Amino acid sequence: MGALLTGCASQGAQQQKPVDPWEGVNRKVFVFNETIDRYALKPIAQGYDKITPQPVQTGVGNFFSNLGELRTVLNSVLQWKWSNAGVASGRFLVNTTLGLGGVLDPASRMEWMAREEDFGQTLGVWGVAEGPYVVLPLLGPSTVRDTSALPVDIYSYPLTYVEDDGVRYAIRALQLVNYRASLLEQEKLVRGDRYVFLRDTYLQRRRFEVNDGRTGEDPFASDDFDFDDSDFNDSDFDDSDFAD
Repeated sequence: MGALLTGCASQGAQQQKPVDPWEGVNRKVFVFNETIDRYALKPIAQGYDKITPQPVQTGVGNFFSNLGELRTVLNSVLQWKWSNAGVASGRFLVNTTLGLGGVLDPASRMEWMAREEDFGQTLGVWGVAEGPYVVLPLLGPSTVRDTSALPVDIYSYPLTYVEDDGVRYAIRALQLVNYRASLLEQEKLVRGDRYVFLRDTYLQRRRFEVNDGRTGEDPFASDDFDFDDSDFNDSDFDDSDFAD
């Protein structure tokens, strides 16, 4: 923001590539996190998933997502997204009252859908560069920008203010295990180098969220796109190129 058009275009192209100058250290932290997950968190999540009915898991996820609506309201205001702030506020009120404290999600059935916002996204909207990719111990994938946003995200989440340490840790543990259980099926999609796959997936998702789903112009969808077929002729191909 505020840069020359050519500079922005150049920067946008560069940002599509992973910026990972600390890959050596990141991979070591990644292995540490994966070890804890493999021998502790994942087995617990698998046991939880086996004994907990899916409607209960959905209700638990709804409860924690409902608490996150307050963070979305705050960051939507900071980003001047008043419509999204209003919808998130409405979702929180409806789900907290009619949804039994957020366990149910009547707001979604009413088609009240808000885009989730956090302070990392707010910094991105304000023009703060994402910075290098970093893997945090226990917390996992992040960037310098998202890491700097963590304190605000933590203190804008209601569970932080539960005074009883035992209760707060127990609720956090349930949140973590329920979330990990929700990823058991998705992780089967990981292919190739697990570190690279998860890094690229994280960065693409975060860029998508910061840009509110705007991925840039598609040159193939533009009338100005000029396709020159002079470089191609029928002699370049034969029927064998299209054979099964």
